[in-house]
Amino acid sequence: MKLSGNTIFITGGGSGIGRGLAEALHKLGNKVIIAGRRRSHLDSVIAANPGMVAVELDVTDPISIDRVATKLIADHPGLNVLINNAGVMQPDAAAGRVDDAVMVSTITTNLMGPIRMTSALIEHLKAMENAIVAYTSSVLGFVPLAATAVYSSTKAALHSYILSQRFMLQGTKVRVLEIAPPWVRTELMNSQEAEQAMPLQEFIDQTIAALRTDNDEILVEAAKPLRANPGPNEHGLVNGFNAQMMAIFTGGQTGALPPQ
Repeated sequence: MKLSGNTIFITGGGSGIGRGLAEALHKLGNKVIIAGRRRSHLDSVIAANPGMVAVELDVTDPISIDRVATKLIADHPGLNVLINNAGVMQPDAAAGRVDDAVMVSTITTNLMGPIRMTSALIEHLKAMENAIVAYTSSVLGFVPLAATAVYSSTKAALHSYILSQRFMLQGTKVRVLEIAPPWVRTELMNSQEAEQAMPLQEFIDQTIAALRTDNDEILVEAAKPLRANPGPNEHGLVNGFNAQMMAIFTGGQTGALPPQ
């Protein structure tokens, strides 16, 4: 990916990984527009990064997506990079009755949101040089965390969609990238203080380095073992991973929460 001179739109840019990517890319000489639902978070980011722009966006609402997409194309005709980063993560109960509101919110935000956002901008992006559509998925799309089964399934579905879209966009100007974080210290599942999670700045630094390559999957070192899902042996890997995480949950360690 060309890392300077772009016009970049990042959903979920008010905190966590989205904010980290926005600030890093802003410093590299890109025009960065961030989006999110919480105006106070957006204002905090742009106040700390003069020249950055923010727009309010609800990725669960197709009307909001279409409104923002229309405004982006009008106000920032040079837009050539979309980073679909907005997401939610909550525990669920795959062994019992799943909370329907949590399920719908998670699927709408994590899967339908990025598909809709890309769909709203894709024809514009096809006409741009050095065009990129990137998605923040998760290593949990490869090895699910049982305590967040719905979240993990949305990331698996997003990975599948990315593979299809990358194939369908062959021969166009648009590259499709997948950023698959491991457990990172962010607001998701209150992981800011989790010792086992990767420090946010370390993740951002390694991700920017990976974006400089020609790789379609953007993986930091901590993500690679879980990406190397052993196919027919995946049940052993998934069961072992979840046994390890359950041991952390029940060990009384504060701040020990699941990977993103």
